[in-house]
Amino acid sequence: MATMKKTFLSVIGSFTLSLLAFTGISQADQTLGPFMPVLGETAAPMGHVSFCASNPQSCNYGTNTPLVVKLTQERWNELLQVNADVNARVQPMTDDDLFGMAEYWTYPTQGAGDCEEYVLEKQRVLISRGWPASALLITVVKDTNNAGHAVLSVRTDQGDLILDNQMSVILPWYSTPYRFVKRQSSRHAAAWTAISDRRVTTVASISN
Repeated sequence: MATMKKTFLSVIGSFTLSLLAFTGISQADQTLGPFMPVLGETAAPMGHVSFCASNPQSCNYGTNTPLVVKLTQERWNELLQVNADVNARVQPMTDDDLFGMAEYWTYPTQGAGDCEEYVLEKQRVLISRGWPASALLITVVKDTNNAGHAVLSVRTDQGDLILDNQMSVILPWYSTPYRFVKRQSSRHAAAWTAISDRRVTTVASISN
């Protein structure tokens, strides 16, 4: 376990410096830790509200004791495998092209979708493999174009990790080229909490 943690942290450190330089994220006004600074309740995205109405079984989870996953070598490998598998088998397609509307959250039953479909599928697969729902949180960010984007936050004892369809690597939240806005509550799947992230991004785009 000590060897795995050393390897994991060395990978995190190398990506942190390179990505911060690439994205131009300014951290001068905020000290970042391994866990996102979460504030109080906030409004759920309308796409998630509609998703919960259509998929109540996916949104009725609640707990007073949310869990943080112990990041063993096996768990880390499983995250890598699920992230790569879903990114490979779901084809990128906008909601307009797929559903004829600007915003629609659902599982990628047609084998395609935008960022929310990737996130929902990764969450579904990991829960089916025994990961606790309270540690797998849909998260809304602003990308380097200041456009809305969704990623999956995984709460571990090593910090909050991000699974993303725009990057093949899994990074700690503060090493991604995003500004974090809100995420699902760890206490109830239908509720959302705000994130305090005052960093500024200055680079134009991210590669898929």
